[in-house]
Amino acid sequence: MLFRALVSCGYAFLLAPGVFVFAIAFSSDRFLTFPPPGLSLRWFVALWRHEELMAAMQRSAILASVVTLLALAIGVPAAYAIARLRFPGREAVFSALTAPLLLPTLVLGLGILLVFFPFGLAATWPGLAIAHLAVTLPFVVRIMATALATLPPDLEDAAATLGAPPLTVVRRVTLPLALPGVIASGALAFLISFDEVVISLFIAGPRLSTLPVAMYRYVEGNTDPLVAALAVVLIVFSLAIVLLVERLLGFMRAVGR
Repeated sequence: MLFRALVSCGYAFLLAPGVFVFAIAFSSDRFLTFPPPGLSLRWFVALWRHEELMAAMQRSAILASVVTLLALAIGVPAAYAIARLRFPGREAVFSALTAPLLLPTLVLGLGILLVFFPFGLAATWPGLAIAHLAVTLPFVVRIMATALATLPPDLEDAAATLGAPPLTVVRRVTLPLALPGVIASGALAFLISFDEVVISLFIAGPRLSTLPVAMYRYVEGNTDPLVAALAVVLIVFSLAIVLLVERLLGFMRAVGR
């Protein structure tokens, strides 16, 4: 009973800021005040009409989609090699691919900027995509390595025994079995790239900004609840993707457990 009470208090502490954000998003006041003097949808309408934020949202969606495809294209084969093959340095390769998970985002963003600047990749779309890929790829590799490691190799061996080439075995047997992990890792990679703000602040320039960067710049000079309305939209969007993956696949099944 005490443990459940402590867990409930922990969840309440983590979710409390979201409650305030939801309340302020529906405020009828012109400023960020709590409690709101009245309820209104005016800031959601203003958000829809804000061209700069809507354009930044579109750019973030396109960038996150590209980064997700790249992370899956690189991470799934790498995870398959780590989970299925035995070669010298396998653990070192896995550690190198997942190393960004151990670094603070601020340190990682500064390091990426120092590397990108001599090559002219700062404030460019390719540089921003590569920077986001460095953050999302470790999650794809870790999830897919766990999912592939728990798949029974008997079906693959049976297909190979019946004469199927290795690529056919992967395409017709392994990938369908690992599809829940692919979908879960892809959804997570998309959300991470879409919401990434620290690294984007280092790499993005004045004429190239993602939605989190545009939100950061907006709150520097404005104190209205528009950004709260945008935060509510992002929370609902992220929650919808998580619930959809959980509903269709289940997270334990997605990671092979």
